[in-house]
Amino acid sequence: MTTSICAVGVAAPSWRLPTKDVNTAWGRGGGRGQSAVCAPDEDALTLAWAAADRAMAADGNGSPIDGLWWGTSRPPFAEGPSWTHLAATLRLGDDLDGSLVSGSTHAGVEALRAAADAVSAGRVTTALVICSDAIVPATGGSLEAVAGAAAVAVILRATGPAPITSAVTRWLPVLDRYRGDREDETRDAYDGRLFREEIYLPLLGGATAGREADRWSLPDPDGRLAAALAKRIGAETVSAPARAELGDTGAAAALVGAAGALGEVGTLAVVGYGGGRATVVEVQVDDPVPGADRVGADLAGGQVTTYTRALRSRRLLRPTGESVEMAVPPGSAMFVRGNHETLGLYGGRCVDCGTINIPPSIHPVCIGCGSAKFEEHALARTGSVQTFVINHTMPQPFEAPLPLVVVDLDDGARIQLQGATDGSDIAIGGRVELVLRRYTIERGVPIYGWKVVPVPEESS
Repeated sequence: MTTSICAVGVAAPSWRLPTKDVNTAWGRGGGRGQSAVCAPDEDALTLAWAAADRAMAADGNGSPIDGLWWGTSRPPFAEGPSWTHLAATLRLGDDLDGSLVSGSTHAGVEALRAAADAVSAGRVTTALVICSDAIVPATGGSLEAVAGAAAVAVILRATGPAPITSAVTRWLPVLDRYRGDREDETRDAYDGRLFREEIYLPLLGGATAGREADRWSLPDPDGRLAAALAKRIGAETVSAPARAELGDTGAAAALVGAAGALGEVGTLAVVGYGGGRATVVEVQVDDPVPGADRVGADLAGGQVTTYTRALRSRRLLRPTGESVEMAVPPGSAMFVRGNHETLGLYGGRCVDCGTINIPPSIHPVCIGCGSAKFEEHALARTGSVQTFVINHTMPQPFEAPLPLVVVDLDDGARIQLQGATDGSDIAIGGRVELVLRRYTIERGVPIYGWKVVPVPEESS
């Protein structure tokens, strides 16, 4: 293969759920560890965007991305424009190659292999590969205490610091973790011991047999299986820290576990598993991959949350009473005409006076001079707070307190957006950045937009 990893970025959700809280709720006693859980405005797509944004920032090549491959077991649309929504948020070209891979937690390594093949064949020059997941486990099952969320993105080119040298796949026709049609929750393996002895160890043992690497990233569905596999094959694992911080991150697990190790020279084996398939991808790290030095910091932290809040965020515990919905369907003309500028964060710069109009589909004439001549303008993602207000009473599906913030962007545009925090860290004149979030789910359709996050003083 003639494909190399040239940059990497990772992202983790805002919340951390202690394992003991889940077990206590079901009368199973305590337990150690934690898992990463998405806040209500986060999901597999917002995490994918964040990881990709960091990978592109770390990449110093400057070549345009002409291929996008996304692997996730849970795309935001079971059938619909998941891939195009992600491409729009990343401001990628409309002639982009690539695909969405889903259906199991094996989707992450499938996306990586598909992108590597496209680069190796010369079909694309620069491929962006994103693996993300936000597992929604069945309540009361063993998966619930370990189910996590995260995303990782890598940029591939024909040459670079970390060539992909080989890949091998093995499979068995078995039912392990699954989610049926019209089911929101993912079910765990029927029998944990049967899964370990008849599926996981034999299948992954066969895929890894005869492979030699300095370090290994191994899938660890329950927190113990990776150690058992490592002992069997005599492997040194590098994925344990990410697993301990985030839990089982599904389709993202293989590359999330390996991301930090891309900063150290040597041979790295990335192992993905799901749906009865196991794949080993070998990477020869000749030089540290840009972005790998940030992995630990970008995955660490997170606010400790409660089991009840996690259930609400996963939409497994839903409120009753008053709620508010949008007046227009998500497939209406407003969204068809405005999705590109909303997701991509575009404004219209007036050709005559230079005023930036946001959004241009709502302001067909310039608010500064009345001209109708615009040119598309990619808005800045940083700025300063001009003013703000905090709503302390909000109907469902919104949660109070909810800040509404007017931001003067660094390119001269002024925009009003929701805040992504409770507002206690927002101040007039304070520096902020814009991040992608899920605003709501309307008629089963996720609606995405941008929110405001304060920038720490040391980073501003």
